[in-house]
Amino acid sequence: MSVTVRVPAKVNVQLAVGAARPDGFHELANVFLAVGLYDEVTATPSPDGLRITCEGPDAAQVPLDRSNLAARAALALAERCGRAPDVHLHIAKDIPVAGGMAGGSADGAGALLACDALWGTGASREELLAICAELGSDVPFSLVGGAALGTGRGERLTGLDVGGAFHWVFAMATRGLSTPAVFREFDRLAEGHDIPEPRASRPVLDALAKGDPDALAAAVTNDLQPAALSLFPDLSTTLAAGRAAGALAALVSGSGPTTAFLARDERAAEKIAEALRSTPACRTVRTATGPVPGARVL
Repeated sequence: MSVTVRVPAKVNVQLAVGAARPDGFHELANVFLAVGLYDEVTATPSPDGLRITCEGPDAAQVPLDRSNLAARAALALAERCGRAPDVHLHIAKDIPVAGGMAGGSADGAGALLACDALWGTGASREELLAICAELGSDVPFSLVGGAALGTGRGERLTGLDVGGAFHWVFAMATRGLSTPAVFREFDRLAEGHDIPEPRASRPVLDALAKGDPDALAAAVTNDLQPAALSLFPDLSTTLAAGRAAGALAALVSGSGPTTAFLARDERAAEKIAEALRSTPACRTVRTATGPVPGARVL
């Protein structure tokens, strides 16, 4: 018997970042949108204890030890249920690794849901979300999907209404960026400046509710973008190329280095994608729509 769970990537249509907290995290107002790029996590009973394997683009960069969020999810659920974590977790990756689209968080949420189904734990949604929050800031949203406002360090979610589908183009960069490194650079750039308390943007929320791509394009923001560009300046060329090709908005996705481009429709998205394929810092280009559901058992 095995259980396979499909989990989407995310794009942040708003990422407002506050000052560093005493625990090292930052207060956030984080508007998530789940998009149709997916990892799949398959859980199978293992007589040899916990095992992790991985295939797909950048699979060689994925840790296969207990530092992997999928492994940590299985261990956390097993401990809560008082059982041994005897499971083989196989990750089929399609979300960029270290790309700012919550690929690792998706794997954690996928493994948690797959192990829950495989072991028949009967855990409630609230219990699973509590484990997700312990695993990482983006993991709860990977479980929930759709669109949501994340506050605190991003783990406290409020679902958002979305009035239609939004078309996106994602340019995967030639190398990754470490999320902690980007936050450290944010802190360095912000040194000596007053950092306002992060708040959800009413124009962003209204644009999502109306399904209005023009209004959303005028409202999207990412406070981590200057830090990502400071560490990876070539991303500026990719952003400019997308705008020149007709993107309504161009921004770094989360902590980067994946860049996201909002398109008016599917045809415009394909035109933008074609233009981006020749930019120097771009390794590959994908199109996707959102919102889509969160982690689901196949």
